Amino acid sequence: MTEVVFRRRDVRLGEFAVRHLDPRADSVLLHRWVTHPKAVFWQLQDAAVSDVERQYASIAAATSHDAYLGLHEGRPAFLVERYDPAHDEIGGVYPVQPGDVGMHFLVAPTRTPVHGFTRAVIGTVMEMLFADPGACRIVVEPDVRNRPVHALNAAVGFRVQGTISLRDKDAYLSTCTREQYLAATAAGACSKGVSPVDHPSARPTNGRRTPDATALGPREPLAGPQGARRVLPRTPPHPGAERQG
Repeated sequence: MTEVVFRRRDVRLGEFAVRHLDPRADSVLLHRWVTHPKAVFWQLQDAAVSDVERQYASIAAATSHDAYLGLHEGRPAFLVERYDPAHDEIGGVYPVQPGDVGMHFLVAPTRTPVHGFTRAVIGTVMEMLFADPGACRIVVEPDVRNRPVHALNAAVGFRVQGTISLRDKDAYLSTCTREQYLAATAAGACSKGVSPVDHPSARPTNGRRTPDATALGPREPLAGPQGARRVLPRTPPHPGAERQG
């Protein structure tokens, strides 16, 4: 089990924590999540377990991309990715600013959804990202068809900057500054109970260090605020994972 890097206790839902993802140990679990019909915007529907392991091994080896497993009361509940837009396809279609942080998340499928869980997850992820003073703006690129995520993004302060064309989808380029997030969540109401644990291995994002993610929220199977665009290559090396969005 890898070390928890961020922790938060929600007064209603209990404890949420985030740890670094282990590509080998977590691949079977992740495979179930990303191939679920409701995770269609993650674009790994046809992936094999080996594809998933290879993809996240490549992320683990990258210096501009991190993947985390979110836990609820100690049980896996969601997936989070943080990346540097300047080193992603999206960096070629908008002017990346210092302090921009790309984010993807996916809530695990469940047969018993909890009201407000997904909202809690994104709120926790946002607070984790903004716990780094160098993070000025969160950037996402959800598929234009992913309506539930658009509403979720708007609820925490994201603003659509325009429609962009990426190699495998048309997306809404959306951004959220620290101030916009605080305003949308009543001056950080979601932050109650958040406590960064440790993040010594946080990797640089746009030359800055960002703390690792935290988790909280219900399980409504959904590709996070950015419906992922992970296109598995036809050739072996590794799936050229497109940062969700």
